[in-house]
Amino acid sequence: QVQFVESGGGLAQPGGSLRLSCTSPENIFSTYVMGWYRQAPGKRELVATITPEGRTRYGESVKDRFIISRDNAKNTVYLQMDSLKPEDTAVYYCNANDEVTYVFWGQGAQVTVSS
Repeated sequence: QVQFVESGGGLAQPGGSLRLSCTSPENIFSTYVMGWYRQAPGKRELVATITPEGRTRYGESVKDRFIISRDNAKNTVYLQMDSLKPEDTAVYYCNANDEVTYVFWGQGAQVTVSS
């Protein structure tokens, strides 16, 4: 069992910003693709991923608004969310994937965008 420490999330107004962070064990962080997925009622989608080398990939709905980054010294991946929309409301899950066999998930963080 892999333990992630997720933080951030909460309530934001449309057009506002939030930041999520996820800290993982070093042996996972240094070799796995880290990322974020989100789950809204009836819908689960990729938000963003980042490889150990720093290559990033984004879901179409968040491109140009969200930025994923990693701090290798802190074993932490961040998701900066700007220009938030009500449709960004979801539970956001930190994810670690070795792209072969293993996938691990964080406990989730609620993000609500509402005026």
